Amino acid sequence: MPDHSWCGRSGMDSVSFLLVAVILTALAFDFTNGFHDTANSMATSIATGALSPRIAVAVAAVLNLAGAFLSTEVAKTISNGIVDDAKVSPVMIFAGLIGAILWNLITWLAGLPSSSSHALFGGLIGAVWVGAGESAVRFAALIEKILVPAVASPIVACAVAMLATYLAYVITHRAAAPATRKGFRAGQVGSASLVALAHGTNDAQKTMGVITLTLIAGGVLGHGSGPPWWVVLAAGLAISLGTYVGGWRIIRTMGKGLTDIQPPQGFAAETSATAVILASSHLGFPLSTTQVCTGSILGAGLGRRLAHVRWGIAGRIAVSWLLTLPAAAAVGGVAAWVADRGNAGVALVAGIAVAAAVGFYALSRRRPVNPDNVNEPGVTEPAERTLDRTV
Repeated sequence: MPDHSWCGRSGMDSVSFLLVAVILTALAFDFTNGFHDTANSMATSIATGALSPRIAVAVAAVLNLAGAFLSTEVAKTISNGIVDDAKVSPVMIFAGLIGAILWNLITWLAGLPSSSSHALFGGLIGAVWVGAGESAVRFAALIEKILVPAVASPIVACAVAMLATYLAYVITHRAAAPATRKGFRAGQVGSASLVALAHGTNDAQKTMGVITLTLIAGGVLGHGSGPPWWVVLAAGLAISLGTYVGGWRIIRTMGKGLTDIQPPQGFAAETSATAVILASSHLGFPLSTTQVCTGSILGAGLGRRLAHVRWGIAGRIAVSWLLTLPAAAAVGGVAAWVADRGNAGVALVAGIAVAAAVGFYALSRRRPVNPDNVNEPGVTEPAERTLDRTV
């Protein structure tokens, strides 16, 4: 359960401007995590028509907020698992978050469902390595808690979804097609909702863990503390708001790009993803919900006979997965080196990040993807094609 204490009056007095800035940056990352990962829970339901786009993102937003209150095991893994919290400073955390935010925005512009989780881990690892040295990174925990689940989770989700899809078609092959489609669409409403709930349970905790790590580094909380209640609430609200905004470019890729999804496949993919995500959250593994959901959609495509899987798009997504940790780590490391120069360095890093975010948004408006055209093929930003070739 969350730690509901605030550490007394002295803890409040010790909160500095830098701590507040880092917490706000963490919530900004949580917001990008929300719109980057909306596709995880709702792409297949939108693609099959089980839910309208606007209703889908509203449902996902509410359930992401609810999911944030179900567990804090993943938050504890981040706040005192992959790095030595005794050697971490707020500046390092700020730099790591900048690396994660920029990678999220790049891959969103490209329409690639890369892992927000791994962007966060990569940014933090790069910043802590530069700021505190190699010894501050717990590589054993990194391998056990992040890298192994990163490899295993999409494979497991793909296999489970492939089997579930095959069984769904076998069990219903004698039923009338219209009745089958209607039944599975109704089932998708429930299964997509479960994915959204599971996403809030797993992903909102990552920002909780980062903010808790910041409070520990700033002396507000003791080492090994869990997230206070207000951290749980703030993280849940930020990811919920981002989810409601909707990452329509990524929703298109996952709903229409990887394979042609029918209601039985959508139901199987969402149910399989939920099982994998909730199991990992219970065990404290901060896996990538994006990788799990992408793997389950791929498995759903493979599980239906004559289904077409677009392996070129799948390959570009896989390359983005491989680049996420090192790319975010590189940006986080550079940001930590600059930000360590004092307030001017922190301001410079923040200014560059804001300018980049504005630039990415301006590029996205040339050919926007929105609720009205998300299911229409062929709306591709020229910059998006360039990024696809480089990511």
